Amino acid sequence: MVYNEKLHEEKVFKDPVHRYVHVRDKLIWDLIGTKEFQRLRRIRQLGTTYLTFHGAEHSRFSHSLGVYEIMRRIIENFQQFTNWSEEERLLGLSAALLHDIGHGPFSHTFEKVFHLNHEKFTEEIILGETEVNTVLSKANQDFPQQVADIIAKTSKNKLLVSLISSQIDADRMDYLLRDAYFTGVSYGQFDLERILRVMRFYDDQVVIKSTGMHAVEHYIMSRYQMYWQVYFHPVSRSAEVILRKILHRVKDLASQGYAFKQPPDVFHSFFTGKVSLSEYLQLDESFILYFFQKWQAEDDEILADLCRRFTNRKLFKYMEFNPMQVKEWYELYEAFQEAQIDPDYYLILDSSSDLPYDFYRPGEEEERIPIQLLMPNGDVRELSRESELVDAISGKKRTDHKLYFPLDQIEDLSTNRAAKLRIVEMLKRGGT
Repeated sequence: MVYNEKLHEEKVFKDPVHRYVHVRDKLIWDLIGTKEFQRLRRIRQLGTTYLTFHGAEHSRFSHSLGVYEIMRRIIENFQQFTNWSEEERLLGLSAALLHDIGHGPFSHTFEKVFHLNHEKFTEEIILGETEVNTVLSKANQDFPQQVADIIAKTSKNKLLVSLISSQIDADRMDYLLRDAYFTGVSYGQFDLERILRVMRFYDDQVVIKSTGMHAVEHYIMSRYQMYWQVYFHPVSRSAEVILRKILHRVKDLASQGYAFKQPPDVFHSFFTGKVSLSEYLQLDESFILYFFQKWQAEDDEILADLCRRFTNRKLFKYMEFNPMQVKEWYELYEAFQEAQIDPDYYLILDSSSDLPYDFYRPGEEEERIPIQLLMPNGDVRELSRESELVDAISGKKRTDHKLYFPLDQIEDLSTNRAAKLRIVEMLKRGGT
C-alpha cells in the first residue's frame, strides 16, 4: 500500500512547451523541492549548444518537469482504458520526474573524460542518503527501489519502463519539442496531442492506433532532423571538443605536478576515479565555468588558450575528413608537431552517429523495442511494415566525421611559412 497525500491546492508551473505543468501530489511537489532536483536548474539540457543556438539556455530541470507532465497526461488519458493503481500512477510520475537527476555538468562530455555514468549516480541519488530518498520513502519502504528499477529498465512493470525509455516515450517527446522551441528551429515540432490521443495498451506495452501512423512518422522524422541539424551541429561539436580537451589538459597537468594558480582541488576525486555522491553533486556548470574563467590566466599556454577559446567562443574550424585516410592523418599530425602546434590538443577527429528508428532484433546488444501499430482487426504490426517512410530509414545508422583544428594558429605561423603552407595544402587534400 502506497501512502499519497494530496496538496490542498493544485500547484502549476508556467511552461512554454506544455503551457502548464500540473502538480497535485505532495510527493511530487516535495521531490521538486529537494536540493538534488533543484541542482538540475544549474545544468543545461543541451550542454554546449548554447554557443551555436543562443536561446538554448534551458535546463534539465525544465525538461524533467516536461517529461513528468507528459507522463501525467498519458496516465490520465489511459484511465478510460485501464485501472491504474495508486502505486503505479505515483511510480510512473516519480520515475518520469527523476529520470535525469544523475546528470552532471556538460553531461556526456564530462562523463567521457572522467569515465563516469550518470545512470549510476541517478540510482545512488534515489537509493542513497539524500533528500530525494527521504521523500520517496514516505510513500512506502520499497518505493525508492521500485522507482530506480523503472529508470534502470530492470522493473517487471514493462509498461512504465516503455513510457519513459523506448523509441516513442515521454522523455523523447518532451526534449524534441523543448529543444526545438529553445533553439528556435521548426524541425522538432510534431503533433504531441494526436500521439497522446492514439496511444493504447496492448500486452503490457504501449501501441499506437493505426489511424495515428502519420503523426508517428512526423515524430520520427522530427527526431532525425533534430539530431543532424541541432544535436550534431558541427559548431556545437567544436565547443565540445575544446571542452573535452580542457578537462584532459587539467587532468594531465595535475598528474605532472603542475603548480596551478587556481588549483583544481574539487576535481581531484574525478582524476582518481573515486568520486563520492556528495562530491559529484557539488559540481554544476556555473562551477565549471568559474574555473575556466580563472584558468585563462594560467602559465600553461595550452590550458589558458583552450579556456579563452571556450569562454570567448573562439572555436576550432572544421572540415569533412574520412577516418580511413590513415596516411593523411599521420602526415597532418607530424606537420602540426613540426609547426609546434600540439596535435593532441589542436587536431581532433570527431565522429557522430544516430539510428533514427530500428525494428526489433532479438539477441542483439541494446535491443530496441519497436513501435507497434494497433490495426482495426485487433492485430499489431511493427511500424516499418506499414509505413514506407519509416521503412526507408529503419536500421540505417548515419555517421558523420569532422576534423577540428585552430585555423587562427595556422594562419599566424608567420615565422614558419613553409610549415603553414604545408598544413594548409594537407587540409585541402584531406577533405572528402
